[in-house]
Formats: sequence, C-alpha cells, structure tokens
Amino acid sequence: MRNLTRTDIVAVVHEKCGISKTDASALLEQLIDEVISALCREDDVKLVSFCNFQVRHKRARIGRNPKTKVSYSITRRKVVTAKFSRLFKDSIIHG
Repeated sequence: MRNLTRTDIVAVVHEKCGISKTDASALLEQLIDEVISALCREDDVKLVSFCNFQVRHKRARIGRNPKTKVSYSITRRKVVTAKFSRLFKDSIIHG
C-alpha cells in the first residue's frame, strides 16, 4: 500500500487533461484553497458523488482521564466533518 500525494494527482491531471504540470498544480491548489475558504466561512462544501464537508461546533464539556480518573475542562471548539457519498463508498467496496 502506498500514499497518493499531491504530486501524483498533478501528474494524473497533466496526463489525462493535457495541461501543463504547472497549470495542473495551480488547479489543485485553487481547489484546495476554495474548500478551505468556504469552510472558514462555515459554509458547507458539497462535492456530488464524492463527499460533503461541514464545520460543526462542539460545546464545552468536562472530560476525564480514564487511567487516572482526573477531570478536566474541554473548551468549545470547531471541527470539520466529512461524510462520503454512498456512490463513493460503493465504488471503493465493490471496486
């Protein structure tokens, strides 16, 4: 098993779309920047047939170390969630 990197994605876009690697890299960076910008504005990002990204707010709560049983306060925070589409999941499972 190996990792798919940005460089790998740029190479595939370059090969399949016939654009330069520089343009493919700029396209990928712009896509990532746009997703990040939308999430910073707390907009939902919906990429049909792939994934939905959403910013959720977690409330403050009391946590406990299970080993020592010491309680501590966990502050409010934002988290990003990703929910993959059924089509995406099925294509992975059924290859």
